[in-house]
Amino acid sequence: MRPRCPLRRVAVLGGGPGGLYAARLLKLARPDCDVVVHEQGVPDQTFGFGVGLAARTQRRLAEADPASLDDILAAAWSHDMRMRVGDREAGMDVNALVAIGRAELLRVLQHHADDAGVKLEFGTRRAADDLDADLVIAADGVGSATRAAGAFGAEVEVGSGWYLWAGVDVALPHALFAPERTEHGVFVTHAYPYAPDRSTFLVETDEATWRKAGFGESTATTPADASDAVALEYLSDVFARHLDGHRLIGNRTRWLQFRTVRCARWHDGRVVLLGDAAHTAHYSVGSGTKLAMEDAIALVDALDSSDDLATALAAYEDARRPAVTRIQDIAERSRRWWETFPERLDLPVEQLLVAYMSRAGNVPLDRFAAGTPDVVATALRQWAGEDPPAEGSLVEWALERALRPSSPGQEPDLDAVDEPVGTRGFDGRVVPDDPAALGATVLDLGADDRPAGREQTVEDGVRRGAGIIDCVWLTGGDDRASVLTRLEVAERLRRRTPALVVVVGPHGLRADLADGLAADRTHLVAFRGERSGGGDGR
Repeated sequence: MRPRCPLRRVAVLGGGPGGLYAARLLKLARPDCDVVVHEQGVPDQTFGFGVGLAARTQRRLAEADPASLDDILAAAWSHDMRMRVGDREAGMDVNALVAIGRAELLRVLQHHADDAGVKLEFGTRRAADDLDADLVIAADGVGSATRAAGAFGAEVEVGSGWYLWAGVDVALPHALFAPERTEHGVFVTHAYPYAPDRSTFLVETDEATWRKAGFGESTATTPADASDAVALEYLSDVFARHLDGHRLIGNRTRWLQFRTVRCARWHDGRVVLLGDAAHTAHYSVGSGTKLAMEDAIALVDALDSSDDLATALAAYEDARRPAVTRIQDIAERSRRWWETFPERLDLPVEQLLVAYMSRAGNVPLDRFAAGTPDVVATALRQWAGEDPPAEGSLVEWALERALRPSSPGQEPDLDAVDEPVGTRGFDGRVVPDDPAALGATVLDLGADDRPAGREQTVEDGVRRGAGIIDCVWLTGGDDRASVLTRLEVAERLRRRTPALVVVVGPHGLRADLADGLAADRTHLVAFRGERSGGGDGR
């Protein structure tokens, strides 16, 4: 039998879900190892509201430790989802998604850690250098003091939007996504029930709206351990029609800007980072607790299958980094989508829900349609002006739809390349890979180039060329990340400029390009090197 990495003492810094779960799994795997969790807070005084766990995460927790998952699910609350814009709403069944109060989740995990023989120390701040341990697991969160003190190559990117976590003392009937217009701008909530008498009520907005509403001042004057009472009162009124007479409640509730943490290394000597200390992903994909607990599973597996600590920690990072990178990419796209959410409020609610579900490239249109056929059928009818097929792939159908002229009363000159784009129609959404045929201005975004910064440069260039740049041809790398980036930039151009926008990509990513069309991110697409597919100007 292969010898395991020898461990006599393990210290865990941070008593959140990831730290507690890692401690339990490690103690179960190594009963003779001394495992201690050091949490600077005290029990029953945690902050936060509900935590969501998706079906895939539940399956992984069931494989790793069914006993703790059983208790988590016994205290959890399932729900479906609604998106509501004005007086219209569209919904989807997501009963596999459950939520549990953060305090309740911690109680369950504390109980199971204690039951396994883990020592729990509360109320004292500890540092890695102070601890006599073979291994220090730093699960001390997004503001990790351990990460700041170590050689982890950390980078922290701050988002442009503002958000706050609030709650309400009633179980909402559904998870809810709802924007509300105010005199200052648009606020949007992501809310969901997590107990018979509680729901999370997260609210976000853009920088300009946040400042106009006076929250720059209220944020500056709210102590770190208090809630922003001004914001809670204001937002209770803004979202009153969704709250059924209840008011928002706080728990260290204050406006924040999301911090995306990335580290070049997750381990330094005997210290290893776990969860938000190593990486964060935007809350709109519900990933913080999931990533931390899955990190814990991978870390314990690596320790169990390696001969020495250095090999184990390298194996843990090798195993987890690809999955974390993928989630962070999805989360970043989702964050940017939400930060520009108000620009899409012209869409019917069904189309908006399709745009939401496809925002990060994680839910293909065909898969979403299989679970929510009525909503998708309505959204595609709104987009194309005709009913989608009841059976078969929606990808080819979307690619074949006509692009109708925006000025239908004016007959286009079929031979004029330089005709105003608003009067040109196309028989299909695929055009030949020939930008010159459309008189297009080609913009190469490069390979895997995140749109931060570049998209503004592209937009400014198109605006400066108004009257000259009638058609923009977005090209770049053939990898999926690059194509999804181009679709993001295309949506910004389509919404903010009068240009006709074409996104080019490889034939193998035609499903992503079709999804971008159906979500109104681009007018047309082209396949690299492919001359057929219809779509000649008519």
